[in-house]
Amino acid sequence: MNVFEMRDLIKEQLDLSKVNTSFNLEDDTLRIERKDNEKGLSIKIGQVINKYKENGEQAVEEIVYYINSTIEAHGLDESQFNGDDIYPVIRATSFHQETTSGSRFITTPHTAETMIYYAIDLENTYRLIDESLITKLNMTEEEVKERALFNIKRKPTPMNQDEVNGNIYYFVNSKDGYDASRILNKPFLEEMKSKIEGEMMIATPHQDTLIIADIRNSTGYDVLAQMTMHFFTNGIVPITSLSFSYKDDGSLEPVFILGKQGKSRHKKE
Repeated sequence: MNVFEMRDLIKEQLDLSKVNTSFNLEDDTLRIERKDNEKGLSIKIGQVINKYKENGEQAVEEIVYYINSTIEAHGLDESQFNGDDIYPVIRATSFHQETTSGSRFITTPHTAETMIYYAIDLENTYRLIDESLITKLNMTEEEVKERALFNIKRKPTPMNQDEVNGNIYYFVNSKDGYDASRILNKPFLEEMKSKIEGEMMIATPHQDTLIIADIRNSTGYDVLAQMTMHFFTNGIVPITSLSFSYKDDGSLEPVFILGKQGKSRHKKE
């Protein structure tokens, strides 16, 4: 299936009486906006095709559900929400910095590869908080950021565990849309650090995945790289295919894993 066929397949399942769509062939992006307020989202068609190759029609159903939930959320009155509904979300540093109408998103630097955004939880989806929304919430930027970090620490962190060649891999599996955001829960990371016997590595390939790895031998790095690339390629909102080494001081250092049981440090000024 090519990008035009996937684009048309998605559009066929949208209510075009309520939304406008446009397609940018240069960056392979389908833009969907509400007709009443021009708020919406952009979808990378190539990433949907990758998921389609693995999961078939289920991948299309998931992306259409995600689109419809987001479009519906953009029609809600945000003033009804309060601080309990605010959470941090992780994005790549290349993610856009403002809305299509030019309103700046509220952000905080995180690592050389990632940025922290903030969102109002809308049950089935969320809306990123920008300057225009701050006014409706009657909160300052600092209040939004403090409340978001407080709220993510209160969320449970259910995990699955797997072992490959003596290396242990933990997968946060909450299915609440904020799995990657658990990387901001310092008490949780410190608790995991106390269990780690080798090098503690962390990966946030997309918003619904957080991998914590106990790397005890060189093979473990290759396995982590393969896992991270798989999730990165198949995620609706990919973040980074790099992994991070969790240092004793709580800092995160991006790492290139070269393959064939090797790695190299990667830093950006």
